[in-house]
Amino acid sequence: MEYVDPSLPRRIDGWRSPALGMDMPIVSYGDRGHPLLLFPTAAADFLENERFFLIKAVEQAIFHGRVRIFSIESINRYAWMDSQLPVPEKARRQALYMRYIEDEVVPYIRHMCGDGNARIATSGASFGAFHAMNTLCRRPDIFDVTIAMSGFYDLAPDYFHGYSDDDCYFNNPSWYVPRMEGHALDLLQNHTRVILSTGQGAYEAPDASRRFASILDGKGIPHWLDVWGFDVNHDWPWWRRMLPYYIDTLGW
Repeated sequence: MEYVDPSLPRRIDGWRSPALGMDMPIVSYGDRGHPLLLFPTAAADFLENERFFLIKAVEQAIFHGRVRIFSIESINRYAWMDSQLPVPEKARRQALYMRYIEDEVVPYIRHMCGDGNARIATSGASFGAFHAMNTLCRRPDIFDVTIAMSGFYDLAPDYFHGYSDDDCYFNNPSWYVPRMEGHALDLLQNHTRVILSTGQGAYEAPDASRRFASILDGKGIPHWLDVWGFDVNHDWPWWRRMLPYYIDTLGW
């Protein structure tokens, strides 16, 4: 079975991350267009979005040079989804993951795109949407767009178990965004585009998107809360419809 067109430019790279001390692969699709960092769901790997035909769904946008996608590994299985780890260690590993993204993945993408100042879009579904949003909100100086599909944006209820430290705080957008100020807030208010997309069907949590939209409203951060119908479930067939729709809407 061919997950992507054989003629689609596709490249797998990777390195041993100094931040994580792990081998971290990355796959890219396309050779020009707006760079988009795509996260997998839950505890999945860097090829999950390809295996579930999300790349196939946006193939024409890639072929036409409108978007260039980079997909990386999740470390959720070594952090938030490892029930044997104490919360402080989970949070520490999350912080290291963000260091890997900001200090290693971003320079790699910029090098591949031939633009040392490129701002990068993010996207993902489910837990991937959380990472996509957190990545943008932490560093709007290097990220410019988020397409967050069927996500949640507050780790505290299900993952912190009443604990808090700086690693928790600075990786939980529902906590730090309300207190943002200065240049980072100005970038979010005036130089980013935020899409919060959710269905209302099986296993969806539309109120999670509504709550975060309210936080953005409170900080004057423009966004598009796009709530799909009650037939729209928390599943790949819908994400395969959402992502190309938003890429088209963005005008890439």
